[in-house]
Amino acid sequence: MDLEQKETALRSFIRDCESTVVAYSGGVDSALVLTVAHQELGEKVIGVTAHSPSVPLREREAADAFAKQIGVRHQVIETGEVNLPEYRQNPANRCFFCKTELYSHLIRFAKEEGFTTLLNGTNCDDLGDHRPGLNAAENFHVKSPLVEAGMTKQDVRALSKKMRLPLWEKPASPCLASRIPYGQEVNEEKLLMVEQAEDYLLSLGYRELRVRHFGNTARIELPVGEIKTLREGSHWQETKERFTEIGFHEIEVDEEGFRSGKLNASLT
Repeated sequence: MDLEQKETALRSFIRDCESTVVAYSGGVDSALVLTVAHQELGEKVIGVTAHSPSVPLREREAADAFAKQIGVRHQVIETGEVNLPEYRQNPANRCFFCKTELYSHLIRFAKEEGFTTLLNGTNCDDLGDHRPGLNAAENFHVKSPLVEAGMTKQDVRALSKKMRLPLWEKPASPCLASRIPYGQEVNEEKLLMVEQAEDYLLSLGYRELRVRHFGNTARIELPVGEIKTLREGSHWQETKERFTEIGFHEIEVDEEGFRSGKLNASLT
């Protein structure tokens, strides 16, 4: 199918939902689902965003701003995955426990508010990645309209651009726990350190990045072409000082450069 056919399939699938809660993170995938749902279902849709230490404040604020821009109802709910021993232990299927916590709240919200369906922003590319959260979605009968329409990440960005959504090229931003190597405890202190370090780098103008938390060491991932800019630029000393204030003792720059999901390589 071409993009026009996939858009038609997406809209048709969502129309058949009648009313829906969209698990809305603020990323381009769930934002597209929320936008199309709002266009097709009007007041019968609401986007719901999780509030927890594993979600950066910048992402929650961006999600709220976009929802207001398109005029869709938006609700923020608190989730408690960071309090779950299974999540804090940071096993390879950590995302399963996080999504189980999220969907249990969303299902309860949907029932209380009279919504019939729960949608997420999973796309076809996600099906080939390490995504334990997909099992949780299946357990709660969460529907994935982008998958149903056969849409890849490239399709999502192309359709979002066609629809003039301002975040069509927004970099992916998985939860902060993904910066902590599997097997190392996830806790509020580490998550806050990562959030503050990434906020600082974003303030310098870098867009696509990760700060991995390796004990006392922060490992910065940037696109290869930007590594020299950071290391040899005027902000390098300031960066080291800021990271020290945050609580890191050492700073490394990953010479291989940025790669989303890099810590998943340890699972193969």
